[in-house]
Amino acid sequence: MSVPSQIQLAFYGDDFTGSTDALEFTCRAGAKAVLFIDTPDASVLTRFPGINVIGIAGKTRSLGPDEMEQVLNEAFNQLKKFSPRHIHYKVCSTFDSSPSTGSIGRVLDIGAAIFKCKVIPILGGTPSLGRYCVFGNLFARMGIGSNGAIYRLDRHPSMTQHPVTPADESDLRLHIQKQTSKRLALIDMVQMQQPIGAWSKAIGDEEAVLLDAAEEAQLNKIGEWLDTLADDQRPLFSIGSSAVEVALGTVWNKTENRQAAVNWSDPGKAEPLLVVSGSCSPVTAGQIQWAKENGFKEIVLDAATICDQGLPDLVKQDVNDLLNNQKNVVVHTGTKDGGHLSAQKLGTALGGIARQAIENCGIKRVVIAGGDTSSYAARAMQVEAVEMIAPLVAGAPLCKAYSANNAIDGLEVNFKGGQVGAPDYFGVLLEGRIMNNK
Repeated sequence: MSVPSQIQLAFYGDDFTGSTDALEFTCRAGAKAVLFIDTPDASVLTRFPGINVIGIAGKTRSLGPDEMEQVLNEAFNQLKKFSPRHIHYKVCSTFDSSPSTGSIGRVLDIGAAIFKCKVIPILGGTPSLGRYCVFGNLFARMGIGSNGAIYRLDRHPSMTQHPVTPADESDLRLHIQKQTSKRLALIDMVQMQQPIGAWSKAIGDEEAVLLDAAEEAQLNKIGEWLDTLADDQRPLFSIGSSAVEVALGTVWNKTENRQAAVNWSDPGKAEPLLVVSGSCSPVTAGQIQWAKENGFKEIVLDAATICDQGLPDLVKQDVNDLLNNQKNVVVHTGTKDGGHLSAQKLGTALGGIARQAIENCGIKRVVIAGGDTSSYAARAMQVEAVEMIAPLVAGAPLCKAYSANNAIDGLEVNFKGGQVGAPDYFGVLLEGRIMNNK
């Protein structure tokens, strides 16, 4: 069976929350995109006529470099078979990684070997999410979709305390070069004011180039430049946040006669709402506190016990009882030393709680919070693919799930990174009203 010829972009996300972020911005650009758990074959794509973008929701953010290489060698070679113009490795907008976990440097090495691009672009900032890259240094707002203060990454109150990959360097070139022997050039704010034809002057014999981004308007030029590097015979491989999708979307709107999507229907209220969270971000902690103060029932899991002994059956029953009594519920792993606990075991436990609740309580909508655990939670819930429904909060769209499990198929699901959202985030997901319909 032949591969659809209209695939323009294939992206691989390092976790599920970040993958839905990229999904959102491709859909905002007017593309038809589907996010899969595993790389689909051509026969699967026939279920989605007119598809333009394929996404894979991976879990490499929580893996070591050697395991990443094994996973990505297979995934990248499979994605090449779709002959997309662009292949993107989607990372967290704060470039969460280290030499030992989720190494972006190892991704750079793998991509260089497989795609053999002359230079690999790395896009630093994501202005729409409050991430700004200036002269190679990354600044981040406290809370995506909020009015929080902006900090240099190595002084960020939350990212410097990340339990697995704490931010200790704001210069993304230095950060990535701790993870690879490859050298990075920089197209900075000053160089970016020149016509894109002159940008190559900033690149010598470096194998990759970091691009500043502090304003949405800059992404228009970046998108044009990225597309000049692409080739119908060989895809351009890039690394970065969902700003890559934003940048390419501006190109599609100009060259593909594709209209950006600006009007979305409110999905409406879904009560009771179940939230399962493996995040230990202070942003998420504030959202859990808001939920408790606004009628949500709280169940705190003993993360260490789950990792050592598994999840007690009584927890699932307690969750089901609350939901069957029409109570909104937030289940979370509490304050924990996540660097010494298993994201796989915690995510699998949270996904198991959610799946049993969906099967037994008939709930319509579920929120999964936490980047490191989200990919495992989705797999435990037997989610196979998702499509976007509506952008309730930037960077974390509400999605429709596809699954062979009839109870899961058609479920409304939201995957939220630890840094995403204002304090009332779970209230927004409960009510289902679009806050910023643009």
